[in-house]
Amino acid sequence: MNAVEIEQSITDLAEGNFDPAEFPFAFLEAFGNKETTIKRLRAGASNKSDLGGVLQTNNIHILTCDAGQVPRALNALRDSPATFKAKARFILATDGTDLDAEDLASGQAVACAFKDFPDHFGFFLPLAGITTVRQISENS
Repeated sequence: MNAVEIEQSITDLAEGNFDPAEFPFAFLEAFGNKETTIKRLRAGASNKSDLGGVLQTNNIHILTCDAGQVPRALNALRDSPATFKAKARFILATDGTDLDAEDLASGQAVACAFKDFPDHFGFFLPLAGITTVRQISENS
């Protein structure tokens, strides 16, 4: 997938109805993960999350939470032994109203309203294997 396709997928995800059970998989799919990868994560075969979220090794640990619990969920992801063991680069927590994420490699973070997270899609481009310079990733 290219950046334009990813941006459209993320925009569609943000504008749709938030489903806490489906969000992590839809998010990963938006960044070009293959159907087989998503099936393995759903089945638990490759999902190593210790928090009830979705953990894709070497990529991202995603956790959906109850309303108002996003900062607590992000801290739980940051402190999770599974996040460290799986060498996740990103952590992401959302309740469908707010979305917080952090790039554990660079220390950069995004905190925004859920409906506004497509404005920050460049932050997550490394999930699709697209590397960017800082100016490009900050320019929506």
